[in-house]
Amino acid sequence: MPVFKLTRGSNLFPPTQLADHDGLLAYGGDLSVERLLQAYSNGIFPWYNPSEPILWWSPHRRFLIFPKEIYVSSSMKKIFRQGKFEIKINADFGQLMNNCRKLREGKTWISDDMEVAYNALFDAGHVMCVGVYEGWELIGGLYGVVIGRCFFGESMFSLAPNASKIALVRLCEILAERDFVFIDCQFHTPHLEKMGGRYVEWADYRRLLREGQGGESPFTHASQRPSK
Repeated sequence: MPVFKLTRGSNLFPPTQLADHDGLLAYGGDLSVERLLQAYSNGIFPWYNPSEPILWWSPHRRFLIFPKEIYVSSSMKKIFRQGKFEIKINADFGQLMNNCRKLREGKTWISDDMEVAYNALFDAGHVMCVGVYEGWELIGGLYGVVIGRCFFGESMFSLAPNASKIALVRLCEILAERDFVFIDCQFHTPHLEKMGGRYVEWADYRRLLREGQGGESPFTHASQRPSK
């Protein structure tokens, strides 16, 4: 399959069925808010090394978490009952994303351009983050893109045991309350599989993607996003 070159003059992508075996679809273009929204709306996301051109991916076998199916272990339930940590929604996004980057220093796709782009997407009301705090310190969290009732996970970090798991469980609670269809994990990890993640085939993913984008998003504007 050819890998398509994008230009800055158009936000259109080639059909996702033309992605290669690994999911690589196109390269080039930019990280404008408009292009990113067009990409995620079609199950496409950017992922590349800072020294490379922007690479756009759309794997045909997708690893998803369905919010209502999240697995919460007995030990995790005990942590929540202890009330040791505070969880904040959409607070300190810039710091949270930067922490995701710093903990992967030397092997991260989160470049300066990615930070600028996703902060702009956050300001536009299309990124949601969950932060876990111990006192004043941000010790874990995650963020992702929200389009309709679909959540596209981007990154997470943890400075203390279970902090990222706490963020994921709380995210699933919020999304389940608002009838979100799925969390797209983009890639499989054993950590996510243990918490209920599973693969779906391309036809099912496309159906779920259409379902999730039907109707108005619960978080259309920044002012409507949950704060607790």
